[in-house]
Amino acid sequence: MFINESIRAREVRLIGANGDQIGVKTKQEALEMAQNANLDLVMVAPNAKPPVCRIMDFGKFRYEQQKKEKEARKNQKITTLKEVRFSPTIEDHDFNTKLRNARKFLTKGDKVKAAIRFRGRAITHSQIGRVVLERLAKECEDIAIIESSPKMEGRSMFLVLAPKAENK
Repeated sequence: MFINESIRAREVRLIGANGDQIGVKTKQEALEMAQNANLDLVMVAPNAKPPVCRIMDFGKFRYEQQKKEKEARKNQKITTLKEVRFSPTIEDHDFNTKLRNARKFLTKGDKVKAAIRFRGRAITHSQIGRVVLERLAKECEDIAIIESSPKMEGRSMFLVLAPKAENK
C-alpha cells in the first residue's frame, strides 16, 4: 500500500477523511489537504484510472486491520489427523477401546486415520484387515463419513474418516 510521498501518480481521485468524494486532484494538492488535516494520504485502489486515494490515519487503519485478521485467525478450526492402529487379529475388547478413541477424536472435529499393519505372512490375508476397517467405518457411520476407503500401502492398510458437518 502506498502512502504520502511514495504515491507515484500525478493525479488522484480523492476521498475525504469522513468518506465524502472530493474529486480528481493533483498529488501535491491531495498531500497538502492530508497534511492540513494531520492525516495520511493512502492509495486504496491503485489500478483505477486515476488511482483512488483516501485521507485517513494510516496507523489506526493498520491497527484495525491487524485486529480483524487476529479475530479471523482465532475463529478458524484447524483439523488434525489422528491415527488409531489396529492389528488384523484384534480381539473385541481391544477393538472397542480403539473404537471409543476414534469416536472421541471424531466428535472433537478431528479426522481419524485407521491403520492396520500386517506382520510376516499375515499380508497374504489382507481381506481380514479390510473386514476390521469396514467394521470400524460401520460403527462410526452415525458421526463420520468415509473420506478414503480402505487401501493398501506397502505392509499397511489405511482408512480415513472425517467428522460429519453437523458435529463440527
